[in-house]
Amino acid sequence: MTGKYAFVMMTKEKWWNRFRRNLHEGKHAQSYVQRGKAPPKQTSTILFYVTKPVAEIAGHAEFIERKVGDVLEVWKKYGSESVLKSEQEYREFVGDKRQVSFIRFKNLREATNTVSLADVLMLLGARRLSRKGFYLDKETADKIVALME
Repeated sequence: MTGKYAFVMMTKEKWWNRFRRNLHEGKHAQSYVQRGKAPPKQTSTILFYVTKPVAEIAGHAEFIERKVGDVLEVWKKYGSESVLKSEQEYREFVGDKRQVSFIRFKNLREATNTVSLADVLMLLGARRLSRKGFYLDKETADKIVALME
């Protein structure tokens, strides 16, 4: 799993703020909801990249597991971990999809120093980031986490 040690998950500022709120309310396990089958399937760490206009890695957490399944079944089991406030908001978010992924994580840590898009691109030697997220090896992930502390 060396090449898949960490996964950089793209999230909107709205969802990131809700994850932070849940953290401050004492929620230890949380779930990031994606329509259909979504990565990561297996990893150790999730890095949260908050998309534009923020454009920075704002925190990280320990990956628990990815649960993929029927929209209603997965909601019944893990809906309380999501940042979606109600089943109605969940149904609106999922739309007509039949399957959904709940990316479960714990021990969310907010970055003391966020890592800007420019710094991430420089570390990766890339010109832009994948919108679906991407895996990192342990060495690169450890560098990014060190920059956050």
